[in-house]
Amino acid sequence: METQLLSEDTAQDGDSVKLVPVAESIRYRKRAQSAEKKIEELTEQLEQAKQQSTEIAGQLENIKAEQELTQKLIAAGSIDIESALLVARERIKNQEQTDVDEVVEQLKKDKQFLFRGSEDIVKAEKTAGAKERSGNVYTILARAAQKAATSGSRKDLQEYLKLRRNYL
Repeated sequence: METQLLSEDTAQDGDSVKLVPVAESIRYRKRAQSAEKKIEELTEQLEQAKQQSTEIAGQLENIKAEQELTQKLIAAGSIDIESALLVARERIKNQEQTDVDEVVEQLKKDKQFLFRGSEDIVKAEKTAGAKERSGNVYTILARAAQKAATSGSRKDLQEYLKLRRNYL
């Protein structure tokens, strides 16, 4: 005769009693415990993923705002983008309501040296060693080259090379 240990599980109503082998009961209990442990691990992972996604969303918003600010500064004619961007970021950080257009306009009024004005555009002048090109340089050179090529004279070739050295 085989003896088998039985465990009692009572139902809700308390009237019926179901007997289950102890080994099977222990196995069910271990499976339930491992499932509960797995649930806890997964909930922790879910919380970490949610926290990470909110951080990434915040970073994305900051990047978008900085890009918009940079584009507005470039459109406003900023000469030194980095300096203008740093000053604008500081102003935005100090204010509660931030409108990028207002910040750029205020910055343009307060720090005029960071922006290019329409009347401030000055043509860079050449140094004493460099010669200013005249508008018809290429036509003069082209004529001298044509003359040297057609005549075959060394004098014409020397004249062309002298002009080319002076203007190029």
